[in-house]
Amino acid sequence: MSNPLIRYWKLHKIPILLALLSCIFYYVFAYQLIRTDFVKLITLFAALFFICLRLVRFEKWNLRFLAVCGVIFRLIFLMSEPNLSQDYFRFIWDGHLVSQFQNPYLLSPDVLIEQSSKLIPNAELLHQNMGDLSAKHYSNYPPVNQLFFALAAFFGGQSIFNSILFMRLSIILADLGILYFGRKLLKNLNQSPHLIFWYFLNPLVIIELTGNLHFEGVMLFFFVWALYLISIKKWMVAALPYAFSICVKLVPLLFLPLFLKYFGIKKSALFYTLIVMICILLFIPFYSSEFISNYSETVGLWFSNFEFNAGIYNLVKYTAVQLDAKPWELIKTYGTITQVLTVLVILALTFLRKNEKLPVLAGSMLWALSFYYFITPTVHPWYIIFPVLLCLFTEYRFPIIWSAAATLSYFAYSMADFQENMWLLTLEYFCVFGFMLYEIVKLGKLKLIFRNN
Repeated sequence: MSNPLIRYWKLHKIPILLALLSCIFYYVFAYQLIRTDFVKLITLFAALFFICLRLVRFEKWNLRFLAVCGVIFRLIFLMSEPNLSQDYFRFIWDGHLVSQFQNPYLLSPDVLIEQSSKLIPNAELLHQNMGDLSAKHYSNYPPVNQLFFALAAFFGGQSIFNSILFMRLSIILADLGILYFGRKLLKNLNQSPHLIFWYFLNPLVIIELTGNLHFEGVMLFFFVWALYLISIKKWMVAALPYAFSICVKLVPLLFLPLFLKYFGIKKSALFYTLIVMICILLFIPFYSSEFISNYSETVGLWFSNFEFNAGIYNLVKYTAVQLDAKPWELIKTYGTITQVLTVLVILALTFLRKNEKLPVLAGSMLWALSFYYFITPTVHPWYIIFPVLLCLFTEYRFPIIWSAAATLSYFAYSMADFQENMWLLTLEYFCVFGFMLYEIVKLGKLKLIFRNN
């Protein structure tokens, strides 16, 4: 061993050992864990979060080391199958349809199976494993997401694993793009570039995106790229990646009103027009007379039919039960209330905060999305990855706490009927709200969210 290597080992022995320990934990998570084993799952998550905390806090000047660690942790999952989510079966199903120029928004998997369609390789296996809810509904994934599915199905051919591999490599490349543009954006906002590693080394990000193939990372790549272009005054060019971000996941639509003060009325109108035109062009290949009703129906299900890892909703539901209300009807009414309240909060953030500065605008985005996730009935853990990234461009860090606490919701996977443990969910949101309130008090001496930064 050469002298430089020996010196490097002596200087960085502890972080190297911690990184090696993380590699072991990620390997166990990827290849030796079933999601019903909650004790093993939560123990691995806790250990990985602790190591992430240690590495990001104390190795902030060794950015190359942190970047290499993030890449290696992701590559560990390369040959594994997702073990916490079955969504990828639907991804591959949609991909085979799109790659053969069939519209995934017109026929549900159940209908295609009944027709004994030969369009999809491994159709029976994909249909059986995607879950009943997914199988009986039209696709809800926007067109750019469908493009990734189609490429995965095309290059994967008859092999499910090859399709998984293509999607995983796409998600890893997207995370590398987030690392690249995220650091640049942080520099432009006069913040430390090392903050991006709270995202890049976050175990929830690595496990749910690279491990379980959720495409939030691809959405966030286009989103951060757009924000970076806006930060260097190339806002017209930024409309393209922003529209692509929306067409991977619809979430960035929430933030469009917030740009009104940042750009002013004329620039905002042009920015919105460009985004709408690009989105329309991306949706046109899928358009038919049934498309709008089918797609809006499927997207609407998330507001009125599902519940998982909810915060305030569970409190409202518990209160309704105590008052002898009809809890099975609550979620449908509550979904409408959620939409109305979210719109009102976004409008308040649009007009009551000074969003002319990009850090303030990012803060408004964080509060808008956090409010929505606090009140919505469905908060899958990977949803929290978006607030985790947003918070890095602001003063607040409570989403990082949330990304750790949200893993308590995985308890439902250990139950045959996916029954949630309300005590664990209470602990999760107690930690999140407690730390959030602490930050509000500490950073602003009781500064309200709507007070201008």
